[in-house]
Amino acid sequence: MRRAKISIIGAGNVGATTAHWCAASELGDVVLLDIPATEGMPAGKALDLFQASPIMGFDSKITGTTDWSDTAASDVIVVTAGIARKPGMSRDDLLSTNAK
Repeated sequence: MRRAKISIIGAGNVGATTAHWCAASELGDVVLLDIPATEGMPAGKALDLFQASPIMGFDSKITGTTDWSDTAASDVIVVTAGIARKPGMSRDDLLSTNAK
């Protein structure tokens, strides 16, 4: 049976935590995607998670990338991308900024 493909857009703290949970729960194989300016960061986080998988007892494949084509044929897409809240910024301010 084919495994589900789960793409997570945004490889920051929320995205990496979501990737970890999806992989550890064996919901499917995970693609962790971020913008090209973060080159190497999504791959590094994915490698950290993948290397921990034998100890944590799961075998989901985890890939980190900055290439949108790697998300093709995803069964599930989770968007966690956005800027972090700055000091003094309300959640409403954050929503307006991320919507732009």
